[in-house]
Amino acid sequence: MEPVLLAGLNILVVDDEDSRFYISTVLEADGATVMGVGSAAVALKVLPELQPDVLICDIAMPGEDGYTLIRKIRALKPEIWAKLPAIALTAYGDSEYRRRALEAGFQTHVAKPVDPGELVAIVANLVAPDQI
Repeated sequence: MEPVLLAGLNILVVDDEDSRFYISTVLEADGATVMGVGSAAVALKVLPELQPDVLICDIAMPGEDGYTLIRKIRALKPEIWAKLPAIALTAYGDSEYRRRALEAGFQTHVAKPVDPGELVAIVANLVAPDQI
């Protein structure tokens, strides 16, 4: 039996309903606990109580986009939020969008649609790169 790579991880997913369901299903099947929300405003509200190990956030969201959300999270006190591992998930996969995501504060940029195995590996590598 394969090891469950994401066991014990608390992950916050910020995306539209269909994508949240898909991402949550994939990550929960690999042992993670996932909370999905549909907006940047809700994400900021639940962040302190949830204390996620990883953030997965769509870039193109109604209202506030993912770039704005990650900048706000990086500016929060206490400073633990400056180090929160964050993945930008977007339908825009070119190098310009990747550069913008990294400059805004994400550690990595993943184009949709993402393969389930690839998503699990990216999350696992982000939190424990020496264990993959």
